[in-house]
Amino acid sequence: MTHELPLGRLAGIDYGRRRIGVAICDAERLIASPLEVRQTSGDRVADGRFFCDLVAREDIAGFVVGLPIHADGRGSEMSAEVEAFARWLSDTTDRPVTFQDERYTSREAAGLMQPARLTRGRKKARHDAVAAQVILSNWLERQASGLPTTASETGGALDD
Repeated sequence: MTHELPLGRLAGIDYGRRRIGVAICDAERLIASPLEVRQTSGDRVADGRFFCDLVAREDIAGFVVGLPIHADGRGSEMSAEVEAFARWLSDTTDRPVTFQDERYTSREAAGLMQPARLTRGRKKARHDAVAAQVILSNWLERQASGLPTTASETGGALDD
């Protein structure tokens, strides 16, 4: 399902069954910033409205979705769920989706939040958006460096 993404702003997505972290980048694709955390409702209509509103409000050209894979590069049950979500997201918003290996992003997000003097509850509330920022930043860095950005371009898992 990996697609080339058109020029413009992108949204990074850290998918979870209960929460979805969202980050965005500028139109020049230089800087990614955490935006918000969406509590999933289980209601595809309400979730679809949220993502369509996000596309309109932030002028989103496409999505970079974190793909959870095992350390050895194999897919997992959650990988299949994320791929299904990505198909739904693309169909719902009429925007292309590509994937970014999300191994170690939770650890990196926690490290980025360490200096912030937030309570445990506030850190937890922001964590998924910061993880989405890491996913999007990693994809942007790979694009800028000319490295492959998708598992299909490398014949398997990405090096991280």
